[in-house]
Amino acid sequence: MSQKLVERLQAEFGDRILEAGSQHGDESVVVAPADLPAVAAHLKGREACELLLDVVGVDRSELPGHRDDPERFEVVYNLRSLSRNHRLLVKVRTPEGRDVPSLAGLYRSADWAEREVYDLYGVRFGGHPDLRRILCHHEFEGHALRKDYPIERGQFLSAPEKLIQDHEIERAAHRADASRGAVLPSDLLTVNIGPSHPATHGALRAEVLLDGETIVEARTEIGYLHRCFEKEAEDHTWAQVMPYTDRLNYVSAMLNNCVYCAAVEKLFDAEIPPRARVVRVIVSELSRIIDHLVCVCANLVDLGALTNYWFFYNVRESIYYDVIEPLCGSRLTTNFTRIGGLGYDVFAGFEAAIERNLVKLETAIGEVTGLVARNRIFLDRTVGIGAMTPEQALDWGFTGPCLRATGLAYDVRKHAPYDGYETYDFDVPVGAAGDTRDRIMVRIEEMRQSARIIRQALARGLPGGPILTEDPRFALPPKEKVYGSIEGVMNQFKLIMEGARVPAGEAYGFGEGGNGELGFYCVSDGGGRPYRVKVRPPCFPIFSAFGEMVKGLMIPDAVAILGSINIIAGELDR
Repeated sequence: MSQKLVERLQAEFGDRILEAGSQHGDESVVVAPADLPAVAAHLKGREACELLLDVVGVDRSELPGHRDDPERFEVVYNLRSLSRNHRLLVKVRTPEGRDVPSLAGLYRSADWAEREVYDLYGVRFGGHPDLRRILCHHEFEGHALRKDYPIERGQFLSAPEKLIQDHEIERAAHRADASRGAVLPSDLLTVNIGPSHPATHGALRAEVLLDGETIVEARTEIGYLHRCFEKEAEDHTWAQVMPYTDRLNYVSAMLNNCVYCAAVEKLFDAEIPPRARVVRVIVSELSRIIDHLVCVCANLVDLGALTNYWFFYNVRESIYYDVIEPLCGSRLTTNFTRIGGLGYDVFAGFEAAIERNLVKLETAIGEVTGLVARNRIFLDRTVGIGAMTPEQALDWGFTGPCLRATGLAYDVRKHAPYDGYETYDFDVPVGAAGDTRDRIMVRIEEMRQSARIIRQALARGLPGGPILTEDPRFALPPKEKVYGSIEGVMNQFKLIMEGARVPAGEAYGFGEGGNGELGFYCVSDGGGRPYRVKVRPPCFPIFSAFGEMVKGLMIPDAVAILGSINIIAGELDR
């Protein structure tokens, strides 16, 4: 499907398509910066690529074969068509100091994504409406993901940044004045929500401008939990990156583990054993259930419905104690999977422990839905609050429950199945209004579907055999080979000390995370450490829309919306 898309592009644009290629199933084209807007507009209009998933920056200055290339930077636009089910990577290359035309006017999701590339690489985007830093603070000097930026160099912030500028306050006052009579800028009140506030569920900051109790302007600021994941990945072996993925969406760490491993396995064109594949499905769905439990129960507490919190949180704790801890010895930071399989096999009684907890889950769902589904206070606080149309959600780059709440049944497990998801029978729940209520109810129904998938996997019986492939390129040899042969000792030593030598190339590995499409764009130079690992965190584009979602509402509505979109700061800031 995507290959035919490339052929149509070449027919339409001729030699303006400078290169076309395919690596590990990912189709890509290279265009000149000047041609980017035309190609992107064609893809969105004629080829229905309505979703811009991510924008990736790559510093090619140390990539073999490109060290003397004047076009130091590569910018990759990751496009997706839901209606035609194809994907395409559109690349532009640019030297130091030359602008790339911004696509923020075509895709609203490009706004924050291009700001991130500017922040971390210094690539400027001509025509961007608000080209400021986003993960690093406004006093930061240099660009942290350039290859010549030292990893140990940190920089302190001396003063916070004012997000809503004076001219914006004056403009808001003028709009209010036109609607109801004399309003001065001094009549409007600026209020900070966060970065340390119980309702943000993490270190986030929103600066809102109030006319009375109504929000007339809002700006968001992130980066408070930025831990340089992508820079750290370049300083570790591929296997050593695994524990760092736990700290992204720490509420559902096993999902991060599984998707990262899938991305590296894609670079190797490697298959994992059937037993490992089924266990990955089971733990992924358990992680999704935990993620949704925490999101929904915390959101309901924000609305004042405390009783529901205990129904759901007790199930979450039970799953951790009965299943996750016995499986890997940890609760949040699991470090469970390995490139090529799993780190640990299941324990005795694994299936029975899961079934006990699925029964508890179904009981809790019944209790909570009984309390809130027709509750007048709940409906008043959620119906029509933070509503998004399907077109708006796609424009902002939404995926996952927030997109499905608008009525679009896009789920990676259905549209691009992996780990055998095409063999499981499950539904994709959708909403209708895209509001806070729909986001909550979609997540509740998704927990039922996850339980359905898990029961099917257990009913089939776990396949026998190993949990880790024996591919010597990246899998540690069994201990008997390490202790019994010189080859085993040497392989173990080189994999530990130098890391697995991943074939040179690039791949985008992705899966359905708790908040939507979670992806890892990996670039290898053929060595034992990643040349580039770019995370596509699903809540990054979702939070970019928060400022627009709250306009015209009140602060309690903003709190309800924030809980329903489930922003996890570790994933957002990386």
